[in-house]
Amino acid sequence: MRLPNPIPLTQIAKMINAEIIGNPDALVTGINEIHKVVEGDLMFVDIARYFKKAFQSVATFIIINERIEPPEGKHLLLCDNPFEAYNYLARQFSPRLPLNVHISDSANIHPTARLEPGVVVGHEVTIAEGTWIRANSVIHDHTVIGKEVLIHANSVIGADAFYYKKTNEHWEKWHTCGRVVIEDNVEIGAGCTIDKGVSGDTIIGAGSKLDNQVHVGHGVIVGRGCLIAAQVGIAGKTILEDGVKLWGQVGVAARLRIGAEAQVYAQSGVSRDLAGGQAYFGCPAIPLKEWFSDYRAAKRLPREVEKLKDSTSSSR
Repeated sequence: MRLPNPIPLTQIAKMINAEIIGNPDALVTGINEIHKVVEGDLMFVDIARYFKKAFQSVATFIIINERIEPPEGKHLLLCDNPFEAYNYLARQFSPRLPLNVHISDSANIHPTARLEPGVVVGHEVTIAEGTWIRANSVIHDHTVIGKEVLIHANSVIGADAFYYKKTNEHWEKWHTCGRVVIEDNVEIGAGCTIDKGVSGDTIIGAGSKLDNQVHVGHGVIVGRGCLIAAQVGIAGKTILEDGVKLWGQVGVAARLRIGAEAQVYAQSGVSRDLAGGQAYFGCPAIPLKEWFSDYRAAKRLPREVEKLKDSTSSSR
């Protein structure tokens, strides 16, 4: 999440009652989780085994719960509960605002866009020219929709990320402050759900087409010209490069990358990165040629067992 204006580290420290270890005059320009940080960003870490990963990230500012000498270029905010502090800041800079009308006054909707009855449009939404949103779809706050996009009925764009931190008492929700960005000439089928990023963007690339009842998790990046068939589920932060095809009921695990022009056949389960330019099938998904080879071998196995039995019997 980018901040509207750079904020002095001293102001951030005061907001969360933290001690500064570093330069108090430094300016914070964004708040992000570790997977999305860029220079100038503030993140948090509260488990010692992740300290090294945090220090090696490009984040400039880190909320932490242990007094440590910061590496060069890093500035620390020391407090008891970094996660609560991070969540507090996210809520302050990206508050959840109620919507009391069908279309927020702050929405920027091009005059040529068509919205059918029952469409709900949240705060700070942008909808570009020629886009058509069909009945009863919901477009949540801060969503950006490009030109000539078609969204079919009953889809929900920009729901909260399914992202929680386990505490001793319960699962605590991360405050969602990211966006959904839908680029030009995308089609989204009926009953689809596309979640916001936790702190960054969920992106549907130009020219991609989603069938009905597709779920896209938080922070997913779908490349240009992808085809995603019905009932596909893509878990958070996975990247589909350009031209990927996922056929019906494919499930894709979190934080994976599927290479350009890869094709995954129906009902497969993707549990690891897949190289581009190949076809895959199975659970876990493997190259299609390899799957057919394994299948043929499995089909032959009963006959081979019978042959072995006959050979054993004949030798007695």
